[in-house]
Amino acid sequence: MGAMTQTQHPKLDELIDVLAKLRAPGGCAWDREQTHESLVKYLIEETHELVDAIESGSREDMIEELGDVLYQVVFHSDIAAHTPGEEFTIEDVAANMTAKMVGRHPHVFGDTVAETSDDVVGLWDELKKIEKPTRTSVLDGIPQGMPSLALADKVLGKAEKLGLIDPDAPPVIAVTSEDELGPLLLAIVTAARSNGLDAERALRSTLRGLQDEMRDTERQLREGGGDQADAGIIGFPIAD
Repeated sequence: MGAMTQTQHPKLDELIDVLAKLRAPGGCAWDREQTHESLVKYLIEETHELVDAIESGSREDMIEELGDVLYQVVFHSDIAAHTPGEEFTIEDVAANMTAKMVGRHPHVFGDTVAETSDDVVGLWDELKKIEKPTRTSVLDGIPQGMPSLALADKVLGKAEKLGLIDPDAPPVIAVTSEDELGPLLLAIVTAARSNGLDAERALRSTLRGLQDEMRDTERQLREGGGDQADAGIIGFPIAD
């Protein structure tokens, strides 16, 4: 029983205390001046560095980069704790996340049954509809600032759920491994550069059109204009 009352994560508490001291009077002027907005660029940078560490780094690299991302969470929480109108702490952040994860796993913490990964994904989709009733589109909540390839993958997944993409259709371009895919993507970017084109902008523009089509389909379904099967399948023609 005594072990339960001891601090379970002393190093985490120490990190929180270090940040608090840096931002307190007599601490660091730079840290005190930061805002949520001023820290965004660091959060993005640290996140990309963590991705690099995951993909090609060592154990020590991952520890360092995870720490940098964690520090951003602690930093934002400390700013909020001292900002009128926000006034939440990292404990509030953790409590909210705990409640969210427990609520989204009734097959673990309740009586619901979800035996496969597909069952879990379907359950999550239904729970999110209940959690966020103001959302009118499967696209709501997708951050448009994501890198275009990641955004494309996300949007295509939503289009598949709408029935606008046939998951069993043969691929337009046959690639079976990332070793094949990487050079192909690089070749596309190389061709774009040689013609003065912006590959990132081109993909984003196409994704905007796809998302407009998806929202139109959702609107038709809400208005009783048919079912998903009537919506048609989106094609992706490749120029000859």
